[in-house]
Amino acid sequence: MNPELVELALRKQRLQIRSAEQRDALAYHAQAFTPLLHGIDRVSDGVRWARDNAPVLSGLGVFLLVVRPRATLRWARRAWVGWQLVRRVRALIP
Repeated sequence: MNPELVELALRKQRLQIRSAEQRDALAYHAQAFTPLLHGIDRVSDGVRWARDNAPVLSGLGVFLLVVRPRATLRWARRAWVGWQLVRRVRALIP
């Protein structure tokens, strides 16, 4: 067998072993981010649910506006400020 091919095969095998070790190390270190990623998933699921159920949320908003107008307007103002903050942060992120 050609010695160059043997050397290439050995180099390939060493690189594969090294890649496997790096993947294992990355997976081990990424475990620290698991709670954060689960939280992001929950927020994402909540936003998706809100988009899918917009008529229900609108009806609830109108009901609360009739029953408790002052509290509803206070929460609406907070939501508006939060929405504006999200838009500004999105504009900053490329």
